[in-house]
Amino acid sequence: MINERQREILKLIIEEYIKTAKPVSSKALMDTLNCSSATIRSEMNYLEEIGLLEKTHISSGRVPSEEGYRYYVNNIMVPKELNGDDILKLQTIFKNNSLVLSDAIVKSLEIVSQLTNCTLIALGESSKQNKVSKVEVIPVNENNVVAIIVTDKGHVENRNVYIEEKISPLEIKQTVDLINKYVVGTPLDEVNAKLEFEVKPVIGENVNYQRKLFDAFCNFVNDVAHDSSYKVTGASNILKQPEFDDTSKIRDILSKFEDKEFIKRIKADNNEVSVYIGSETEFDDNVSIIKTKYSIDGEEGTIALIGPTRMEYDKVTTLLNYIKEEIEHIDNKQ
Repeated sequence: MINERQREILKLIIEEYIKTAKPVSSKALMDTLNCSSATIRSEMNYLEEIGLLEKTHISSGRVPSEEGYRYYVNNIMVPKELNGDDILKLQTIFKNNSLVLSDAIVKSLEIVSQLTNCTLIALGESSKQNKVSKVEVIPVNENNVVAIIVTDKGHVENRNVYIEEKISPLEIKQTVDLINKYVVGTPLDEVNAKLEFEVKPVIGENVNYQRKLFDAFCNFVNDVAHDSSYKVTGASNILKQPEFDDTSKIRDILSKFEDKEFIKRIKADNNEVSVYIGSETEFDDNVSIIKTKYSIDGEEGTIALIGPTRMEYDKVTTLLNYIKEEIEHIDNKQ
C-alpha cells in the first residue's frame, strides 16, 4: 500500500502529533528524513489522498486520520518496554499480600491512569458463583451502616444502608454474627434463599431493627449476585485533552461513564489486547479504547483504557498486557 519512505513519514507524523497535538509540517520532518521539504510534501499529499492523513483548516500541516492510526497500530507500532519506575509502581501493588484481588486491580488501574492521563475501567462478570467469605457491617452513626461482602475470589462489595430505627453496635454485631454463621461458604446466588429460610426464622418477627438490617442486606446480596461490577478510574483525565474542550462533548462523555449498560458493552471479546479506534468504539469518534480479558479461576473480567485517538498506543498496549499477566499470576500463586 505504501513504500518505506511513506511508512516512515506516517510513523513520524503520528508520533509527533501524539506528543504535541499540533499538525505536523513537512519542514518539521526534514532533519530526521534527510529529504527536501518538497519531497516530503509530495509524500504527505499521497498519504492524504489514500486516507491515512488529513489536512486541518488552520494549518498547512497534517494530522493522522482514523485510518492512519489503524494502519499505524496494525503495521508500524512496536510495543514499548516499560521503564523501571513504572514496573516498580505496579509491583508495589501486586506484591502487597494484604490487598484482596479486586483492590489490587483497581489500584493498578489508578497507577496506569496516572501514567497515561487516560480513563481506566475494570469490568467484572456477574458474581453469582462466588462464595461468601465474610460479611461485615460497619456503623457510621445511629441510623447508617456500611454493609460489606467479601467473596472467596477476593471481590469486595459495599453499600451504604440507612436504618430508620437507631441501632447499637452490639445489635449490629449480633445480626452480622448470625448471618455469617449461616452464609459463609455459600454461593452468592443461593444466599438469599438461606437467609429467608434459615436466618429469618431465627431473627423472628418481633426484632424490628434486625429485620430492617436483614431486609437491606438481602437486597444488597441480590444486586451483587446478579449484576456485573465495574469501576471507572480517572474519568476526568480524558477531559484534560485538547480534543475535549467542548462543553456538550464533555457532558456526553461523562454521561457514558455513568451509564452502566454502556459500560457493560465494553466487555472484551478475547484474551488479546485489542485496539478500537474512533468510530470502531461506539463511544466517540475522537476516542480509542484498548481492552483485554483476564481469567481468574474460571471467572473472567475486562480491563479497558479509554483515551483520545491521539494516544501512545505502544505504551498503553504494553501496560494493559502487563497488568493482565500480573492479575493472572496472582491467581496462580493462590
